[in-house]
Amino acid sequence: MISQQAYRPVSYPAGSGYPEWPRLAPVGTMQPMQPTQPMQPMQPMQPMQPMQPMQPKQTLQPMNSIPPQVNSGSAMTPTGTVVQTQTPQYEQSYIENILRLNLGKTGTFYMTYENNREWNAKIFKGILEAAGRDHIIISDPATGKRTILLMVNLDYATFDEPLLYQYPGVIGNPGASPVR
Repeated sequence: MISQQAYRPVSYPAGSGYPEWPRLAPVGTMQPMQPTQPMQPMQPMQPMQPMQPMQPKQTLQPMNSIPPQVNSGSAMTPTGTVVQTQTPQYEQSYIENILRLNLGKTGTFYMTYENNREWNAKIFKGILEAAGRDHIIISDPATGKRTILLMVNLDYATFDEPLLYQYPGVIGNPGASPVR
C-alpha cells in the first residue's frame, strides 16, 4: 500500500541559491492519514448518443495582426470591441492645413535662410501644388519647373485671390472666406 503525503506549500528565502526541497519520509515509514470525504455512490451510465459531425474550427488571426485604431476616449466592451463614436472631422489650424485647402492657387512665398552669404532672404512665386508638415511644392506657370520649399524657412505667404479657410472646431467642408 502506497501512502500519499499531504501537500504542504513551502516558501523559499530569496537569494539563497538552490532551494531546499521538502523532505519526504523514507519509503516504508507510516504517515498519518488525512481525513477524506465520504464516497458518493456512482451514477448509472447514460446510453451513448450517436456522434455528431465535427464543425470546422474557426481560423485564428495571426499574432502579428495590427489591433484596431482607437480614438482617444472611445469606449470598449468587455470583449474588447471598440464602440465607434462619430468624431467631428476638421483640419486643425496649422499652416500646412491652410495651404492644403488652397492647392492650385498662385501664391508668393517669402523665405529666410540664416547664415547664407549669397542671399539671406528669397521670394518664390508659383502655383501651390502640395503642402506637407515640413515642405511646400510650387510650380512656375511659365516653365512648369517645380520647387520644394522647406516650411522651416517660410516667413509668410500672400495670395492674390480669396483663400479657403476652415476654422478649427467648425464641422463641415471648408467654404470660401468672406471677401472684405
